[in-house]
Amino acid sequence: MTADRVLANLDLNLLVTLDALLRERNVTRSAEALGVSQPAVSAALARLRRHFGDPLLARTGNRYELTPLAAQLLALTGPALAGVRRVFDVTPDFDPTTIEREFTVITSDYAATEVGPLLARRLGELAPGVRLRLQQTTPYTVDHAADTLRTADGLLLPHGFLTDIPYLDLYEDRWVCIVSPDNDAVGDTLTLEHLAMLPWVVLYNLRTAFAPATQQLRLLGIEPRVEVVADGFLPMPFLVTGTRRVALLQERLARRLAGPAGVRIMPCPFDVVPLAEAFWWHPIYRNDPAHAWLRGVLDSVGRELSAPVMAPIAEFPLPDGPATPR
Repeated sequence: MTADRVLANLDLNLLVTLDALLRERNVTRSAEALGVSQPAVSAALARLRRHFGDPLLARTGNRYELTPLAAQLLALTGPALAGVRRVFDVTPDFDPTTIEREFTVITSDYAATEVGPLLARRLGELAPGVRLRLQQTTPYTVDHAADTLRTADGLLLPHGFLTDIPYLDLYEDRWVCIVSPDNDAVGDTLTLEHLAMLPWVVLYNLRTAFAPATQQLRLLGIEPRVEVVADGFLPMPFLVTGTRRVALLQERLARRLAGPAGVRIMPCPFDVVPLAEAFWWHPIYRNDPAHAWLRGVLDSVGRELSAPVMAPIAEFPLPDGPATPR
């Protein structure tokens, strides 16, 4: 395999400066962020402009704006730096007590709430030099998981979205429905008719972003009548309380938020597939000692989360004199 002659003739330190310039849009602030002199950054900017044949930063009044090319580059510099950093983070010997490294885990706010505290505690106990970055997932990161996982250590996501990617099973959860206690359309039980009639709070509202439980509901011929779309699970109970809305939520999270949000937890009125949470990672990290160690820590976290058996759902009390469901 021949060497990459383009890269061989480039000063890769320019990548660090380019990233700072695109983010700060200011030579002085970029120099401060990098800990170098302003003339050094100005000289690097001149080299970058010659290389790309583009000004990159265009003056507008008393400030600079990104050119269209620079805006494209901004989306690339972060992942490129992350890839370079991972190359030089690899060592033949691994000692968690001395390692200095950041692990990036892409996760929903639900998984961050369940896994994040335990994982952060374990890492703090075992590897004081490690920093944990929990990065919010998006439909794009899931739809392009193979590319996403090249620049992150892994993705916390339940089964049902990804295939042909290595994973580590962590724990299971159950889907439940949440309604407001004063929703007079719901009596002692929640039925499929209620789910078809009531307005919904859903996550993202994209075909590929629906939870498997919602997809299963559609297979039963029920199309949720979406009234509110949220970009995370944590706001959903607060968007349900005091309304006629209904939402599907993971039982662990529902139990955490039912009290503060003031919602009622009810069993799903159909045989819903359990949620099986897993940690997904790219095959390029298979033999990385640090990543293998991280997977081991996550495995112990998963066992801890799997240990307690959740009791039957304890519903919030109905308001006095509930109306007959309609």
